[in-house]
Amino acid sequence: MMEITKESKDVIIKNIQDYFKENLDQDIGNFDALFLFEFFHDQIGGYFYNQALADVHTMISDKVESMTEGLNELIKPTFE
Repeated sequence: MMEITKESKDVIIKNIQDYFKENLDQDIGNFDALFLFEFFHDQIGGYFYNQALADVHTMISDKVESMTEGLNELIKPTFE
């Protein structure tokens, strides 16, 4: 699984705390927010990661197909 920098993790934890405060009217501490972050990271992070890989694969395949079509248009007719 991908590693997340400490700076990014700090921002995510703050965002979790803000979400709980604004939407659930609950204050949660750093430990609870970190625990929740790690749970989602470990349990569902792979689904998002795999979907991102599938999306990139599709994008690259589409680009290669487009380039292949472009190359085929450059082929000169030959006579045998």
